Amino acid sequence: MRKGFLTFAAVGLLATGSMAACGDNGGSSDQAGGSSDKKPKIGVILPDSKSSARWEGADRKYLKEAFDAAGVESDIQNAQNDKTAFQTIADQMITNGVNVLMIVNLDSGTGKAVLDKAKSQGVATIDYDRLTLGGSAQYYVSFDNEAVGKLQGEGLSKCLTDKGAKNPSIAYLNGSPTDNNATLFKNGYDSVLKPKFDSKEYTKVADDSVPAWDNAQAATIFEQQLTKARGKIDGVLAANDGLGNAAISVLKKNKLNGKVPVTGQDATKEGLQNILLGDQCMTVYKAVKKEADAAAELAIGLAKGQKKDTGQTVKDPEGGRDVPSVLLEPKAIYKDNVKDVVADGYITKDELCTGNFAKLCADAGIS
Repeated sequence: MRKGFLTFAAVGLLATGSMAACGDNGGSSDQAGGSSDKKPKIGVILPDSKSSARWEGADRKYLKEAFDAAGVESDIQNAQNDKTAFQTIADQMITNGVNVLMIVNLDSGTGKAVLDKAKSQGVATIDYDRLTLGGSAQYYVSFDNEAVGKLQGEGLSKCLTDKGAKNPSIAYLNGSPTDNNATLFKNGYDSVLKPKFDSKEYTKVADDSVPAWDNAQAATIFEQQLTKARGKIDGVLAANDGLGNAAISVLKKNKLNGKVPVTGQDATKEGLQNILLGDQCMTVYKAVKKEADAAAELAIGLAKGQKKDTGQTVKDPEGGRDVPSVLLEPKAIYKDNVKDVVADGYITKDELCTGNFAKLCADAGIS
């Protein structure tokens, strides 16, 4: 993956449409989806509503707001982690006249089939949040996912140091093995933690992936990890807040919550509340509105027959293609800066600071 983050200011330039048109940057023909005689219409397929609250709680809302503001018709649906439904939704959208299709793939095989069919029908395509390996999307919009993982590894290390842990035993709860993002997250946290394992400063006692990011399966897997380690797990690298909460639920049953640092990602309400409680040590905040706005701007352009230069590419390791990309910068969130997520508008004080969390929010400076 090519580094060199786009700053939020650069994304602002994207949102104003001030970038110059560009040609194909990817080794396969790039068709713009719009034409003078076809009304712009954009289809979006989200992956599920269980792996993370962000898909329905944030991405859908921000994408629709951006399309509505531009006066462009849109159809946003959720495949609910069903590959057959994913393909059926795509077929229906193409039949119903979308000229741009934006997807968050469930796996690269299904994603590639959908992207290739759309391309054959003259429909422009965008990979949103997850890169489809071997795919044909004209753009990829996401965060720097290796940087996300690096923040998680650094966060776990910081929290272990804060607790004075000596030769801590670490368990990994990785994301879905079919999600390229999960691979990139792991590359990032391995870059921080592997040297500590190699030097025997830390000991890795478990390293498991969670199919489909399923939180129920994550709890079962972590319970097995804890049993195998005879209760000796001192830190959990959980790849997102849902997996982190699954681990915390098991730690609670064993009266270990708050004693064992757990990481996360997505800055969900649940994750932030776990941080305020002291059960989760950190999460990674990804400003989804900026991601959605950047993707929407590209989609609206394609729907109107316009291609834009993002100034950045990501190498598809399977297809060998340089995919024009927008990569945003993630941010580590600990108890002392949970307020930054509220200040950014991603979650409101009223949503976060309910009931017993009111005092915890006040103590954390959330006003």
